Amino acid sequence: MPDEHGYTNHPPSALAPSGGTHRGICMALLDAIEWRDTTGDELVYRWPPYGSGNVKLGAQLTVRESQAAIFFRDGKALDVFGPGRHTLTSANLPLIGGLVNLAFGGKTPFQAEVYFVNMKIFTNMKWGTPTPIIFPDEQLHSVRLRAHGSYTMRVESPQLFVNGVVGTEHCYDQAAVSAWLRNFIASRFNDTLGEVMKTILDLPRLYDEIGVAVKAKVGEDFSRYGLELVDFLIEAITPPEEVMQMIDERARMEAVGDMGRFTQFRTAQAIGDMAKADGGGGQGMGLGAGMGAGMGMGAAMAEAMRGAFNPNQPQQAQQPQQPAATQPQATPAPAGAKFCHNCGAPLVAGAKFCSECGTQV
Repeated sequence: MPDEHGYTNHPPSALAPSGGTHRGICMALLDAIEWRDTTGDELVYRWPPYGSGNVKLGAQLTVRESQAAIFFRDGKALDVFGPGRHTLTSANLPLIGGLVNLAFGGKTPFQAEVYFVNMKIFTNMKWGTPTPIIFPDEQLHSVRLRAHGSYTMRVESPQLFVNGVVGTEHCYDQAAVSAWLRNFIASRFNDTLGEVMKTILDLPRLYDEIGVAVKAKVGEDFSRYGLELVDFLIEAITPPEEVMQMIDERARMEAVGDMGRFTQFRTAQAIGDMAKADGGGGQGMGLGAGMGAGMGMGAAMAEAMRGAFNPNQPQQAQQPQQPAATQPQATPAPAGAKFCHNCGAPLVAGAKFCSECGTQV
């Protein structure tokens, strides 16, 4: 009957002690070797787990469609077997041909180990930056970024992967390989950000470019160990919360456009709301006139805020101040003047429509 790993443990021969178990399987003379991964997470499994197993020529080696099997003897790889049922002979294991003893009728047992390699694509493997990445942003200076995503991979060269990574371990699973692959990804991701992106304000339109660049670099690292990076996805790149608030505020300012006109519009709206709340009395009109006189100061503040959020924009040259004798004097708004609630322009007494925008009074 197959054991928990899918191996067929045949009764021990006369060359092996009686009562052989899975731990003592290397003492039995096996005529059938196979492996079934019941967990779905194992990349490599070594038969037997410890020591060497006794195999005779003519034994059957079963390799499934998503597997590869590598024979080792005395620490040297004899051959790599693909999917199918293979009869072990001196033809497909030429390095053991000199071991065949005619006294055993060409069935001389030999000691060997078999590494079964899972060739399927492993999906939904996670990666992430263990610590925040310090990104030198051109507009926001240094910003701490975190990132995470997923990737898919498979073993491309079984012999290179076993020799370079697995070594003599009896089992190598998905958790073991993802632990050290995550370090490669985080390092290459950090390098790529500085090459592709100048400021995180451009991040939404650069997700695909960053993903392609990181995949190319990480793929080279994977291939050196016999692995293939099939897909690479970036799920999120996130700055700290205070930086996110700054970006949101800047987006609102950019959406407004002309801050002077926006301030006038909002001031006129406030005047209209206060006039309605006052019921059209003189007190509301006086308050509206006072707010209208402060519109110039609001526009100046808006311009200052605009410059703060656009540090690269050249400052407008300051006009030289005219002498006090020739400087034009601003005409004060008459008492009780009304203003358009839409554009903020002063209204002519008794007018039913604004002369600037045509809005009904």
